[in-house]
Amino acid sequence: ALTVRFITRRFIGDYDPTLEMIYRHVAVIDGEMVHFEILDTAGQEDSLQIEEKIKWGDGFAVVYSVTDRCSFDEVMRLCFLINHLHASPKRSAAEQPPVVIVGNKKDLQFDRMVSTEDGENLSKALKIPFYEIS
Repeated sequence: ALTVRFITRRFIGDYDPTLEMIYRHVAVIDGEMVHFEILDTAGQEDSLQIEEKIKWGDGFAVVYSVTDRCSFDEVMRLCFLINHLHASPKRSAAEQPPVVIVGNKKDLQFDRMVSTEDGENLSKALKIPFYEIS
């Protein structure tokens, strides 16, 4: 839903969260035309599959649901895996792919299982930007 919202500027509530998709999108950012290829994973991958997908990416939004503690618990593992797979003696820290942590569904306050503070603390520990969205 987050990817579809980014591309269409509309919220589509009815989608299949287990379906992996590649979206192509063009946007103008800071006056420059940028071509996006966004892999929206289904989150059902085994270790080898997720490693191949991480190698494919040039930037990452690691998204968890604030209503699902298990999805939050995966964030650290995924961030370390991204860092490990993109680390190279030829790359400086500044050349690492951009990564952000995104807590989704912040509007569902009564179902919340992960506090904003939990997300902020993880973000500070990993030195990765953090956002909460709906």
